[in-house]
Amino acid sequence: MFRPLSIFIGARYTRAKRRNHFISFISMTSMIGLGLGVLAMIVVLSVMNGFQREMSDRILGMVPHAMIVGTQPLDDWRPVADAALKNPQVLAAVPFTEMDGMISFRGAMQPIQISGVDPAQEGKVSIVAQHITRGNLQDLRPGEFGVVVGDITARRFGLTVGDKFTLIVPEISSAPGGITPRLQRLTVVGVFKVGAELDSSMALINVADAATMQRWQPNQVQSVRLKLKDLYAAPEVSKTIAASLGAGYQADDWTHTQGSLFSAMKMEKTMIGLLLLMIVAVAAFNIIATLIMVVNDKGADIAILRTIGATPRQIMGVFMVQGTVIGVVGTVIGGVLGVIAAINVSAMVGWVERVSGQHIFTSDVYFISNLPSQLEWSDVAVICSAGLIMSFLATIYPAWRASQVEPAHALRYE
Repeated sequence: MFRPLSIFIGARYTRAKRRNHFISFISMTSMIGLGLGVLAMIVVLSVMNGFQREMSDRILGMVPHAMIVGTQPLDDWRPVADAALKNPQVLAAVPFTEMDGMISFRGAMQPIQISGVDPAQEGKVSIVAQHITRGNLQDLRPGEFGVVVGDITARRFGLTVGDKFTLIVPEISSAPGGITPRLQRLTVVGVFKVGAELDSSMALINVADAATMQRWQPNQVQSVRLKLKDLYAAPEVSKTIAASLGAGYQADDWTHTQGSLFSAMKMEKTMIGLLLLMIVAVAAFNIIATLIMVVNDKGADIAILRTIGATPRQIMGVFMVQGTVIGVVGTVIGGVLGVIAAINVSAMVGWVERVSGQHIFTSDVYFISNLPSQLEWSDVAVICSAGLIMSFLATIYPAWRASQVEPAHALRYE
């Protein structure tokens, strides 16, 4: 089988046992370092993807993906919901009212965001029912002014099911101050825990009770809450629906309230990826030192090849092939081990916890009790491509130096 001279000799140099064992050691170290760098990048980015997925599922499972808000209270929300459901991106539409207030309990106070929901339909757009730790969401009956609070709020005030507290809601009035407080006594009927900031900043009441507190008719709501197939299409979809309904409707979506959090998470992933890429770069550029030492060690071989007719380009190709093989082997090994580790990292952490008897992630401190991991093949492709490209670039200078070796000078002391 025909093989170009550069590939044939470069492959032989890679497999051959060198007289200088130090060069072999440096070559192996470069290969191992490159593999470990690729492995570390795949595992760390997979874990970050897992955390981002958990945050998305929990936070965006609680807050509205998008809302169609009326400039005036909506007397009948169903026509708006029917219009929204005609959009293929919309999975569900339910009534929703939102207002800000202040909890007052035994002299302590805390700001809170109150969401008026329909307990019978809330499961279509929210995961709150799956995270109720005490009580029941269905206990939010109209006229009883029940409330479901977050776990952090309940622990902060020492609240349990059956306790009562006062909700203070500001109301614009014609009084000299312009704003007067409106008080409402609420009874705790449930506690939810999603393991995020929402546990301290959010509470739920019945949508009819929210209308009463706003001095509306019991059937009136502020908006229609939408659940979407693609979260990142929320701004465009909500604006399109609001525009189709005409004047009197506005669009709102999760990017206005939670967008900064997810932008920060995306930036964090990018910066950590770049820092880990430096590890791969260090290992890849160790190939430069390896090949320079190989060039010095193989000076006589290079001179003989030049003497029998090998061109500088062919000599350069020999050492580029050798360095590239080191990079390919290191990257492939690191990629395979990284994929295996990323898929099994949750199980490995669980095994360590069982063996050591210590919980690395306890639900009392962290919002999750395990180490999540989500392998993205696009990340694997980018990482492996970066390793291969840097390995190849690292071969250029040593290979060029090899091509500049003069036969007479190299053979002078042989």
